[in-house]
Amino acid sequence: MAAPSLEKIAYRTLQQGKTLAGLAHKELSSKLMEVFAPEAAPGKFPINQDLIKEVRRSMKNLETIDWKEAEEGIYPKSQLFEAPWLEWAKKYPLVWLDMPQTWQRRKKNKTREIPRNINEKDYPAYYLQNFHHQTDGYLSKHSAEIYDIQVEILFNGTADSMRRRVLSPLKRGLKKYLSEESKKVKILDIATGTGRTLQQIQSALPQVELYGLDLSSSYLKQASKYLSSRNGDLVQLTKGNAEKMPYASESFQALTCVFLFHELPRDARQNVLNECFRLLEPGGTLVLADSIQIEDSPKFITIMENFHKIFHEPYYRDYIVDNINLRLEECGFSAITSESHFMTKVWKANKPA
Repeated sequence: MAAPSLEKIAYRTLQQGKTLAGLAHKELSSKLMEVFAPEAAPGKFPINQDLIKEVRRSMKNLETIDWKEAEEGIYPKSQLFEAPWLEWAKKYPLVWLDMPQTWQRRKKNKTREIPRNINEKDYPAYYLQNFHHQTDGYLSKHSAEIYDIQVEILFNGTADSMRRRVLSPLKRGLKKYLSEESKKVKILDIATGTGRTLQQIQSALPQVELYGLDLSSSYLKQASKYLSSRNGDLVQLTKGNAEKMPYASESFQALTCVFLFHELPRDARQNVLNECFRLLEPGGTLVLADSIQIEDSPKFITIMENFHKIFHEPYYRDYIVDNINLRLEECGFSAITSESHFMTKVWKANKPA
């Protein structure tokens, strides 16, 4: 067996470093919460050694496929090392400064503390709450600025690796379009947040026309700031509800949606999928990524069952037992496939030509 290249060693070292940093942060923050806000601390959940081994194995498999797909050219290897490290370093103290407020919300079970300047009529009721107990929910500049680093900590440095799992099925779904040089391929990223998925798509498919939709003006501003600092064509960002998107029918060749569905009530999930079917032209592809579910990852049931208890995720428990395949079929999608990578499940579905 050939020795790993310096580039591969650097990638492994980076991933291991991010994992250790995430674990260290969570360990220290948990101990501080137990001291300064013990009423807010979640109960202790026993995790056996077999589960720990399975988590490590699953993370290793994610690392392996991440490197393999970069080597195959599905996305450039530079993508494996790309993150706004200096910006995150500057914002990391804000994560700590935000914790006392988070602890107080946990302690008092306050889940609907949103900025006073928000017009509640502009948003669906399920959106107006503090997912993850985070300050301002998704409705402020402060929330948008620290979101990415919070997610990296939550997933022990694997968030970007899991997001990248949409790129291979996306490129497969677009293969016939990409061979037609006369046609401009249009991709919409739904619930684009801070633009991390759009950045990855832009890196892997620089020739396509990209669009992003999100309900939060603050997160769209953060996405615009992030994407405009990069090379590539301008990404068109729009504020809107994924249940009723402001685009013409059959106007996209592909749609992506990452980490949205577990934060939607059941009827909203169906509404979003109905809209996805409407927006795709015949032959187009939808790639959906979200949390694993009990059906495909029973080994992680303990983690899934505890997730919504530790974090404020009111629709997660329903999501992990929801039959997304059936929902896709009811919309009219065909050729539905799914696969799981660590804590993320990815669906690919086509609109019949």
